[in-house]
Amino acid sequence: MTSDRANSALLIVGHGSTVNPDSSAPTLAHAAEIRCRKIFADVECAFWKEEPSLRDALFLFDPESIRQVCVVPNFISEGYFTQTVVPRELELNRRITKRSNGQLWKYCEPVGNHPMMTELLLKRAGDIAPDIDPADTSLLIVAHGTDLNENSAVAAKREAEKIRALGKYAAVLNVYMEEPPLVSDWRQLTKTENVVVVPFFISDGLHSYEDIPRLLGIVVAAVVDRGQPGSPLPATEHGEIFRQNPYAIDSRKLFYAPSIGTDAGFADIIIEQALNAKS
Repeated sequence: MTSDRANSALLIVGHGSTVNPDSSAPTLAHAAEIRCRKIFADVECAFWKEEPSLRDALFLFDPESIRQVCVVPNFISEGYFTQTVVPRELELNRRITKRSNGQLWKYCEPVGNHPMMTELLLKRAGDIAPDIDPADTSLLIVAHGTDLNENSAVAAKREAEKIRALGKYAAVLNVYMEEPPLVSDWRQLTKTENVVVVPFFISDGLHSYEDIPRLLGIVVAAVVDRGQPGSPLPATEHGEIFRQNPYAIDSRKLFYAPSIGTDAGFADIIIEQALNAKS
């Protein structure tokens, strides 16, 4: 970023949700952390499905004091939202847009494209299962799958290939909720005593709290009293699903991590994507 940072702002854009209050929480947390570092004159967030909306973002920055706005999509992959929705709603022309008021808006790469993503996945896997031998461990990176979810399946495959090439784990697999290889088939897909599962999502929500645990079989296996087997967790117990590791299933140990987008390291990636924006 070549202009004076005192005149530059950062806008982090996310999907948001009308039904899941946790959807925007990581984005807001990363924004708060970046704000504390005082790298930019202003740091704001905008969402497709929450307030402030993407349209509202057009009026968030005073053109007299803010001459440049870096827009970083907090998305795992390129796709419909990053390529169509965000540019349309923010009235962006490709990578650089000059407003009628003179502001220069730079559209940056989504967080999921950053090379540091691989490092964060490895860190998350190590944090959730610190005392196991990676040589006797399978690492599963879980994405949604299907054409309805942009290119997250491609991004998960890319990250799995990069980690696999390091030779650290006995096996590294990209698995999906709705297309093969299915996360529900983890028992057949893996042979190791330990299995570490990291959801490749921006935020924790129904997928990470309920759907994936059910597909893994840990909702029934967990110690937490959830009423009827397979019933969803009360909202106050959502975090418990990540604190009951390891889960003993079929004489194996399964470790289940929170979604990768909740990692504090995402703040560093957002900053990097903004500062690396081409002039």
